[in-house]
Amino acid sequence: MDSYRTVRCEAHDEFTEKRSRFIGHAFPVQSVEEAEAAVKKIRSQYWDARHNVYAFSLLAGNAVRSSDDGEPQGTAGAPVRDVLLGMGVTDCCVVVTRYFGGILLGAGGLVRAYTQAAQLALQKAGIKTMAQGVSLRIVCGYSAYSGVKALICSSGGVIEEELFTENAQIDFCLKKAHFPSFTAKLTELTNGKLTAEQTGEKFFEI
Repeated sequence: MDSYRTVRCEAHDEFTEKRSRFIGHAFPVQSVEEAEAAVKKIRSQYWDARHNVYAFSLLAGNAVRSSDDGEPQGTAGAPVRDVLLGMGVTDCCVVVTRYFGGILLGAGGLVRAYTQAAQLALQKAGIKTMAQGVSLRIVCGYSAYSGVKALICSSGGVIEEELFTENAQIDFCLKKAHFPSFTAKLTELTNGKLTAEQTGEKFFEI
């Protein structure tokens, strides 16, 4: 997988439908254990709620799970799961808390309500795209610094840290697919005097 979408941060939002209160919570998670901890946290916080429905999707193992938590089968956990999958969001857990307001919503009403709660939570958390890349470092003289930095930015690189001593050190991430062309351009720009040292591989936000 070259890239994936996930949430920026933990967030929640809510609305009321026919006196039932729906509170959607979104969590960034990277394992089943973290997802289960998020569900446990919400169940503890909203212990008096009728339902704490959840769904999560993980990049590792393409794991996807959901629970209706007492709602009619297929009316709660599945819609939350479908929002995650439909938006292409992974490494995320969404928990929707419902305080029953005394009016039955019916199967269709429940599906719409849980779908809306999940969507609101994800919108509040914000979505970011992570790309598979290489971590790189360039050390250069100050006369070359501006040109090198401009090349990094124009090649889609993301600068993570800069250190200025006798020379300028630039640590940045670049998509794997862009590395060969970047290397060629760097060689051309500096007449072969500079190279980019690869210090690792990781996913980074683009």
